[in-house]
Formats: sequence, structure tokens, C-alpha cells
Amino acid sequence: MEHSVESEYGLKNHGFYNLGRIYWNLVTPALYEQVVRFREGIIAHLGPIVVRTGDHTGRSPRDKFTVREPSSEEHIWWGDINRPFAPEQYENLKKRMMAYFQGRSVFVQDCHAGADPRYQVPIRIVTEAAWHSLFARNMFIRAERETLRKHVPAFTIIDAPNFHAVPEMDGTNSQTFILVNFGAKEVLIGGTAYAGEIKKSVFTILNYILPQECVLSMHCSANYGPSGDVALFFGLSGTGKTTLSADPTRTLIGDDEHGWSDTGVFNFEGGCYAKVIRLSRTGEPEIYETTRRFGTILENVAIGASSRRIDLNDDNFTENTRAAYPITHIPNADRNGWIDAHPRNIIMLTADAFGVMPPIARLTPEQGQYHFLLGYTAKVAGTERGMGSEPSATFSPCFGAPFMALHPSVYGEMLAARIMEHNVDAWLVNTGWTGGPYGVGHRMELGHTRAMIHAALDGSLADVETRVDPYFGLNVPVRCPGVPDAVLDPRGTWDDPEAYDAKARELRAQFDETFRPFEAFVSNKVARSCPFAEEA
Repeated sequence: MEHSVESEYGLKNHGFYNLGRIYWNLVTPALYEQVVRFREGIIAHLGPIVVRTGDHTGRSPRDKFTVREPSSEEHIWWGDINRPFAPEQYENLKKRMMAYFQGRSVFVQDCHAGADPRYQVPIRIVTEAAWHSLFARNMFIRAERETLRKHVPAFTIIDAPNFHAVPEMDGTNSQTFILVNFGAKEVLIGGTAYAGEIKKSVFTILNYILPQECVLSMHCSANYGPSGDVALFFGLSGTGKTTLSADPTRTLIGDDEHGWSDTGVFNFEGGCYAKVIRLSRTGEPEIYETTRRFGTILENVAIGASSRRIDLNDDNFTENTRAAYPITHIPNADRNGWIDAHPRNIIMLTADAFGVMPPIARLTPEQGQYHFLLGYTAKVAGTERGMGSEPSATFSPCFGAPFMALHPSVYGEMLAARIMEHNVDAWLVNTGWTGGPYGVGHRMELGHTRAMIHAALDGSLADVETRVDPYFGLNVPVRCPGVPDAVLDPRGTWDDPEAYDAKARELRAQFDETFRPFEAFVSNKVARSCPFAEEA
């Protein structure tokens, strides 16, 4: 028998009626039992649970909409990211969704988003699948059991993968939908079993709320060293946020989403959602071990039918295999999830598919704002629905445009102000390709990237001689402990230097074109902070 705690703020407040059984706030072992009972997944060797997400093995950005309603309309960054959805269509779709749930069992997890008590947001996740409830329990901050009865959510996410929209009637792009309604304080998700939609919906909510409370919301990982020096790692999925922040010599605050308040940095989440395809026991030991633990959810990871042993090298289902686990699975994680200290260093990670960006460069404050708004990287195969097998160069403002509810300049101005106020050192690190573009060159060696980041964080690069990159105006160290000098000069790693020049000019032209819409929102000094030598 499950020992659950039911909130006095019931599901009728969200429009649910005539439900079957309601599983309130089940603990992890009880959720395991329901996952197996409903045949949603299987238990692997050593205890993780393996699930499949069907056709959707990544996010569906073209299926995400924001309801255009009076309370939020003037704040939202409308456009291709935040596409408007009519309130009346939202209401009609929700009515049908509520009818779908009648007679069905549901799982409820009452949690919090935001580790700092001053900015903590109570949330509720209602799901039709037990494993999605376990996902929510892993990913968000668990409420104390003695407080669950009084839990009143500020936002509620309703997730029904087996309920589909009718595009001709509902105004959606497909049968899949992610609808964010800031007025109703709800998110509706249907037609997709990919659990990342739940996680990123909460992030979108915080990206709307917290900047209006003077807290910078960030798509970044964070850790701190023995002296309490905080480092932030910005980057899209696949650029190395999780891998590089899970450093055994430093304490992990969180691996993906954080807030920067007037007193310090805090994690938005209570768990991690890491890519695990071809995960290395030697290169990423802390994350590797989480895939062998009870409580971890493994999405679309291959598993032996008889042995029940997983194969992290198998990409038959997707390149975007994932592990969702509580952050306590990482031995050197901060259990509180926040620290009263401001960052000393910011690392902006880019997986350069062109193979022309330097492996590390020091940024001026103006360049920091420029590259934050530019958000250059490569989308790694599988992280979004509809992508091909190869990485593609892209620009994602704030290193997380799909989740930014407000205009990027809002987050950019807040970051620039904090960099100046707290005298933060900023760095651009290329975790992508060297020796040529994708298909010709190779990925940066993880050992070299780790050495460069360690050198940046411990001050070893503070007084090192630098050269100015002729195409991007970046100050590039000419030497770094633990890294061959030749690696630091990307042009020298190419067999054909002239081919490098052509590719660098091509990327630089994309930089100029992409940044042009932001020039009206920044100072002239920021707009001109990426000088091109041939312009002189």
C-alpha cells in the first residue's frame, strides 16, 4: 500500500473531475512499483529504470505556444520562439483534455522550483504516467512531507502523452502541443512522452517570473571551488555544461538552470538530466555511476532483454539518450543547491561545428554581453525533434532562446550589469571541432578542455600572453598548462590554412548578420566588441 500525502488543495481546482485513482506524492520505490505494474518501463541491472519515449526522443520546439492573454502580453518576446495561442482555443483544448482524464488514474507530485527560499516557486506536476511523476520527483526540489498537505501550487503542469490535439480544430502545428498560459498559471503538454518538455516548461516559467523580481535566470551549470569561488557554465545541450561542471575537485551546485540574485547563485532544480550516449567511465565517472543507481530514469537507452544490462554506446533509438537522477546521486553536489557568493568566472561554451573558433579566449565585459546575446553553438543531433544526424550551426540568444519568455536584451542587460558590479572574468570555450569542420576535423579532447577551464578558474591564465584572433577579435592565450601550444591556434590545426580562412570569414559573416537585430538594445561599444582585423 502506498503511503501518500494528499494536498488539501485538490485537483478540482485545476478542472479535474470524475478521476480514477489519484496517486498523491508517491515516493520513489512506490513509483517504481507503479511503473512496473503499468508496464511503462523495466528495471535494469543495479536498479535504474529504463523507459521509451516513442516517436518523440527530443523536444518539439515547433509545437510550443504561449497563450496571448492580458496579464503577460506586453512582457512576452513574441515571434518564432514564443508563438501566440488564442485563449479561446486554449480553453477548448483544455476542456477536451479534462474529459480525456475522466475515469483515468493520475499521478501528482507537489514540488518546488528554486533552491533559494526567498525565490522558491511551488509547483504541481499532474501526469498520466507513473514514470513522468518519478521524473518530476527527481528533477525538482522535493517538498518536506509534513508540508505537502498545505501545498498550493503557483504553477501547474498537466502532462498527457496519449492525448492528442486536432490541428485543424485546435490551431496547433501537429497532434503534439506544449501550451504555456501565464495568466492561468498552467502548462498543458500532450502528444509527446519526452520528459524534457516538463523540465523546460518549468524553466520557461522561471524565466518569466524571476527577472521581474531582479533575479537573472540562466541556462547554465554552476559549481564552486574549495575557496568558495563560483563558476557558471553557459551552453546549450551537448556543449558540455553537465560534463564540465561535474568536476571532482569542485562542488556542484547544479547542472543546467540557475538564478543569480543580489546575494548569490541558486539551483532551480533538485536533479540532473544528462545526455549519456557513449558516456565514459573514465572521462565522466560521476555521471557514469548515476546510470547504475536505483532511482535513475534512463530514457531510450538500450538494454539487454535477458541480462538487463544497459549499453550506453547504442544509439539505435536516438543520439539523445538521457539519464534523469536526483542531484544527490553526484557525490560532490551541494545538498542545499545555493551559495551566498557571486560568480568569479563565467564560461560560455560553444560547440563550433565550423572548427574555427579558438579553444579558449578571455572576454571583455562587452564581449561577454555580445556572445551571450549571440549564443553561437551547434545543435547536437537528437536534442530537438526533426534534426538530422549531423550537428548544425545555430544561434540561440542567452544560450537558451527556446526557453526565454522575455526579450533576450532583458537577460543580457542583467548579465552585463552583474559582470561589471562583481568584476567577473568571462571566457569563451570551444568544445566543438578543431582541425577542420564537422566531418573533417575532430571534437576537442575533453582532457584539453578540462585543463583550459582549470587554468582559467585557478588564475593560471591571468597573466599569460595573448594574441588577438583576426576574425573574431578575441584575446586567445598563447599557452596553457596541460595543453599543447599548437592546440590553442585553430588555424594551425587545419591542413589547409586558406580553407580555414574561408570558413572563418563565413562564420564571421553569420555573426554580423545574426547580431544586427540586437544592436538597437546595446551600447555601441558592445555592438563593436567583435572587431574584424580586415575592417581596419
